[in-house]
Amino acid sequence: MERKGHGWRLSELLEPSGEVGAIWSVARPLVYTSLRRLEADGFIETTGLERGSRGPHRVNYAPTRRGRAAVRAWLAEPVEHVRDVRSLFLLKVVLSQRLGLELEPLLVGQRALLLPLVAWLEAQLDDVDPVREPAEEAVLYFRLATARTTVAFIDHLLDSAGKRGKARSRARRRS
Repeated sequence: MERKGHGWRLSELLEPSGEVGAIWSVARPLVYTSLRRLEADGFIETTGLERGSRGPHRVNYAPTRRGRAAVRAWLAEPVEHVRDVRSLFLLKVVLSQRLGLELEPLLVGQRALLLPLVAWLEAQLDDVDPVREPAEEAVLYFRLATARTTVAFIDHLLDSAGKRGKARSRARRRS
Protein backbone atom coordinates (compact mmCIF):
# COMPACT_ATOMS: atom_id res chain seq x y z
CA MET A 1 0.00 0.00 0.00
CA GLU A 2 1.60 3.21 -1.17
CA ARG A 3 -0.30 5.43 1.24
CA LYS A 4 -2.77 5.23 4.08
CA GLY A 5 -5.49 2.69 3.40
CA HIS A 6 -7.55 -0.11 4.84
CA GLY A 7 -7.54 -3.87 4.41
CA TRP A 8 -10.61 -3.91 2.19
CA ARG A 9 -8.95 -1.58 -0.34
CA LEU A 10 -5.78 -3.68 -0.25
CA SER A 11 -7.75 -6.90 -0.67
CA GLU A 12 -9.42 -5.43 -3.78
CA LEU A 13 -5.99 -4.72 -5.30
CA LEU A 14 -4.92 -8.29 -4.48
CA GLU A 15 -7.99 -10.17 -5.73
CA PRO A 16 -7.43 -12.01 -9.04
CA SER A 17 -9.12 -9.24 -11.03
CA GLY A 18 -7.19 -6.50 -9.21
CA GLU A 19 -4.23 -4.60 -10.60
CA VAL A 20 -1.73 -6.44 -8.42
CA GLY A 21 -3.82 -9.60 -8.04
CA ALA A 22 -3.51 -10.31 -11.74
CA ILE A 23 0.13 -11.13 -10.92
CA TRP A 24 -0.04 -12.20 -7.30
CA SER A 25 -3.41 -12.71 -5.64
CA VAL A 26 -4.13 -13.13 -1.95
CA ALA A 27 -7.39 -14.21 -0.32
CA ARG A 28 -9.10 -11.54 1.79
CA PRO A 29 -8.66 -13.40 5.13
CA LEU A 30 -4.92 -13.68 4.49
CA VAL A 31 -4.74 -9.94 3.77
CA TYR A 32 -6.12 -9.17 7.23
CA THR A 33 -3.89 -11.76 8.91
CA SER A 34 -0.88 -10.27 7.10
CA LEU A 35 -1.81 -6.73 8.11
CA ARG A 36 -1.89 -7.76 11.78
CA ARG A 37 1.50 -9.42 11.44
CA LEU A 38 3.02 -6.46 9.57
CA GLU A 39 1.77 -4.16 12.31
CA ALA A 40 3.15 -6.42 15.04
CA ASP A 41 6.52 -6.48 13.24
CA GLY A 42 6.60 -2.67 12.95
CA PHE A 43 6.28 -2.40 9.16
CA ILE A 44 2.89 -0.66 9.23
CA GLU A 45 0.94 1.27 11.87
CA THR A 46 -2.70 2.00 12.55
CA THR A 47 -3.56 5.56 11.58
CA GLY A 48 -7.25 5.64 12.48
CA LEU A 49 -10.68 4.34 11.66
CA GLU A 50 -12.86 5.00 8.65
CA ARG A 51 -16.60 4.56 8.77
CA GLY A 52 -17.58 1.72 6.47
CA SER A 53 -20.49 2.20 4.08
CA ARG A 54 -21.72 -1.23 5.19
CA GLY A 55 -20.61 -3.21 8.17
CA PRO A 56 -17.91 -2.34 10.68
CA HIS A 57 -15.48 0.56 10.69
CA ARG A 58 -12.34 0.04 8.66
CA VAL A 59 -8.92 0.28 10.24
CA ASN A 60 -6.55 2.47 8.24
CA TYR A 61 -2.88 1.54 8.06
CA ALA A 62 0.18 3.35 6.75
CA PRO A 63 3.72 2.12 6.21
CA THR A 64 6.27 3.03 8.87
CA ARG A 65 9.72 4.34 7.98
CA ARG A 66 11.03 0.84 8.63
CA GLY A 67 8.32 -0.64 6.40
CA ARG A 68 9.08 1.74 3.53
CA ALA A 69 12.80 0.96 3.78
CA ALA A 70 12.16 -2.80 3.77
CA VAL A 71 9.89 -2.56 0.72
CA ARG A 72 12.36 -0.42 -1.21
CA ALA A 73 15.21 -2.82 -0.40
CA TRP A 74 13.12 -5.84 -1.45
CA LEU A 75 11.98 -4.15 -4.67
CA ALA A 76 15.56 -3.36 -5.69
CA GLU A 77 16.74 -6.96 -5.27
CA PRO A 78 16.64 -9.21 -8.38
CA VAL A 79 14.99 -12.62 -8.04
CA GLU A 80 17.34 -15.59 -7.99
CA HIS A 81 15.35 -18.29 -9.76
CA VAL A 82 13.73 -18.38 -13.19
CA ARG A 83 10.68 -20.00 -11.61
CA ASP A 84 10.12 -16.78 -9.63
CA VAL A 85 10.20 -14.45 -12.63
CA ARG A 86 6.46 -14.68 -13.38
CA SER A 87 5.43 -13.94 -9.83
CA LEU A 88 8.11 -12.08 -7.89
CA PHE A 89 9.99 -10.23 -10.63
CA LEU A 90 6.84 -9.03 -12.40
CA LEU A 91 5.38 -8.07 -9.02
CA LYS A 92 8.49 -6.02 -8.25
CA VAL A 93 8.24 -4.27 -11.62
CA VAL A 94 4.56 -3.37 -11.13
CA LEU A 95 4.97 -2.28 -7.50
CA SER A 96 8.03 -0.18 -8.37
CA GLN A 97 6.03 1.52 -11.11
CA ARG A 98 3.11 2.14 -8.72
CA LEU A 99 5.51 3.72 -6.24
CA GLY A 100 7.24 5.81 -8.90
CA LEU A 101 10.61 4.18 -8.20
CA GLU A 102 13.44 4.02 -10.72
CA LEU A 103 13.24 0.61 -12.41
CA GLU A 104 16.62 0.58 -14.12
CA PRO A 105 18.69 -0.77 -11.17
CA LEU A 106 16.33 -3.74 -10.74
CA LEU A 107 16.21 -4.41 -14.47
CA VAL A 108 19.98 -4.20 -14.92
CA GLY A 109 20.54 -6.40 -11.87
CA GLN A 110 18.00 -9.00 -13.02
CA ARG A 111 19.50 -9.04 -16.51
CA ALA A 112 23.00 -9.51 -15.07
CA LEU A 113 21.75 -12.55 -13.11
CA LEU A 114 19.99 -14.08 -16.11
CA LEU A 115 22.68 -13.79 -18.81
CA PRO A 116 25.10 -16.30 -17.22
CA LEU A 117 22.15 -18.62 -16.59
CA VAL A 118 21.16 -18.44 -20.26
CA ALA A 119 24.71 -19.39 -21.28
CA TRP A 120 24.79 -22.24 -18.75
CA LEU A 121 21.41 -23.58 -19.85
CA GLU A 122 22.49 -23.46 -23.51
CA ALA A 123 25.59 -25.49 -22.63
CA GLN A 124 23.54 -27.97 -20.61
CA LEU A 125 21.07 -28.36 -23.44
CA ASP A 126 23.89 -29.07 -25.88
CA ASP A 127 25.03 -31.94 -23.62
CA VAL A 128 21.62 -33.61 -23.23
CA ASP A 129 20.66 -36.58 -25.38
CA PRO A 130 17.01 -35.92 -26.32
CA VAL A 131 16.40 -39.59 -27.07
CA ARG A 132 17.72 -40.92 -23.76
CA GLU A 133 16.75 -37.91 -21.60
CA PRO A 134 13.59 -36.35 -23.09
CA ALA A 135 12.31 -35.04 -19.73
CA GLU A 136 15.66 -33.39 -18.95
CA GLU A 137 15.69 -31.79 -22.38
CA ALA A 138 12.14 -30.49 -21.93
CA VAL A 139 12.90 -28.95 -18.54
CA LEU A 140 16.14 -27.35 -19.74
CA TYR A 141 14.50 -25.99 -22.87
CA PHE A 142 11.61 -24.56 -20.86
CA ARG A 143 13.98 -22.87 -18.40
CA LEU A 144 16.10 -21.53 -21.27
CA ALA A 145 13.07 -20.18 -23.14
CA THR A 146 11.79 -18.55 -19.95
CA ALA A 147 15.17 -16.96 -19.22
CA ARG A 148 15.59 -15.70 -22.80
CA THR A 149 12.07 -14.28 -22.85
CA THR A 150 12.68 -12.52 -19.55
CA VAL A 151 15.89 -10.96 -20.89
CA ALA A 152 13.93 -9.75 -23.94
CA PHE A 153 11.23 -8.35 -21.62
CA ILE A 154 13.87 -6.55 -19.55
CA ASP A 155 15.52 -5.17 -22.71
CA HIS A 156 12.13 -3.87 -23.83
CA LEU A 157 11.53 -2.14 -20.49
CA LEU A 158 15.03 -0.64 -20.51
CA ASP A 159 14.56 0.54 -24.09
CA SER A 160 11.15 2.04 -23.27
CA ALA A 161 12.54 3.78 -20.20
CA GLY A 162 15.35 5.23 -22.29
CA LYS A 163 12.90 6.56 -24.86
CA ARG A 164 10.70 8.11 -22.15
CA GLY A 165 13.77 9.72 -20.56
CA LYS A 166 14.86 11.21 -23.90
CA ALA A 167 11.34 12.54 -24.54
CA ARG A 168 11.28 14.15 -21.07
CA SER A 169 14.68 15.76 -21.72
CA ARG A 170 13.50 17.19 -25.06
CA ALA A 171 10.31 18.51 -23.42
CA ARG A 172 12.34 20.17 -20.64
CA ARG A 173 14.67 21.83 -23.17
CA ARG A 174 11.66 23.24 -25.07
CA SER A 175 10.17 24.81 -21.96
